[in-house]
Amino acid sequence: MAESSKLHWLHQVASIAPAIGFLITLLTTHDVRAATWVIVDLAVLFLAIGLIIERRIAPMQAFSGGAAILFGGLSLALHRVELLQMKMTIVDGLFGAVLFGSLILKRHPMKLLMSGSPISLPDHAWRTLTIRYAVFFWASAIANEIIRRTQTVEVWGAFRVAAVVSIFVFGAAQMPLMMKYWQNDGTNELPEPPEPGF
Repeated sequence: MAESSKLHWLHQVASIAPAIGFLITLLTTHDVRAATWVIVDLAVLFLAIGLIIERRIAPMQAFSGGAAILFGGLSLALHRVELLQMKMTIVDGLFGAVLFGSLILKRHPMKLLMSGSPISLPDHAWRTLTIRYAVFFWASAIANEIIRRTQTVEVWGAFRVAAVVSIFVFGAAQMPLMMKYWQNDGTNELPEPPEPGF
């Protein structure tokens, strides 16, 4: 579990570092292209680190990192910053749609986000957790669209950092539900909330 906890922290750093790097570079250089390169470079770096340490790339990190490289690359190639800004709208909107769709199919993709946690939830609890995250992701997508269309790139960059932090806070807020069904395997370590994906 100690190793799992270290990897969890690595995934969290990998989630927020590109957003922070983008904002710092943008505020110091006022160069959107340079800031976009930071996002792409950090996404590649953390994917490589994950591959070296884990000998694999976790599904959420592969999707999120790949999306950052794709949208960042398109933004650089086409000189259109809005393509980078739309990444969060598309990714979060897709996550929300997949989670709502899973309810219809009676599947539980949230289990993939909680790999390594010593917890087993009954179906109704998985359903509750899935609905909460689906609503959260759609709310994030809508908020991103409002901010990117009405505010400056600098304000959007700050919002992007706040959005990543919010997923950590939201995940922690789900701990009471997770703790209710926590199965102690002798390690006395608490289950970890799902890893962020955007």
